[in-house]
Amino acid sequence: MDKVQKSEEQWKSELSPEEYQVAREGGTERAFTGRYWDNKKPGAYQCVCCGAPLFRSQEKYDSGSGWPSFWEPTEENNVEAKEDRSHGMVRTEVLCKKCNAHLGHVFPDGPPPTGLRYCINSLSLRFVPSEE
Repeated sequence: MDKVQKSEEQWKSELSPEEYQVAREGGTERAFTGRYWDNKKPGAYQCVCCGAPLFRSQEKYDSGSGWPSFWEPTEENNVEAKEDRSHGMVRTEVLCKKCNAHLGHVFPDGPPPTGLRYCINSLSLRFVPSEE
């Protein structure tokens, strides 16, 4: 996979200030405020920065957290996990593997079959409805 590399000025010109703050600076949107937390339409979720396919509506579920939650990514190779020790916590951050955009975090309290909860910021995603 070819990495997307752009200057901070390029990212700032392509993203809204809110998208930039979350995806490029590792921010978090407030719970129950994102455009996709309650989206139930069929389709796919892509990286807001580079368009890489990340998640599908088939793996989305209501975790009650206020963020879009998925039990697995579209392809494991499209996301990367790394330890996050910010804010006095130890969590696992989820990044887009193609452009290093901050997506959110993954927790081991999700539903079967994976037991994972990918808790993802709406501002890091673009939804593409399916043709159904």
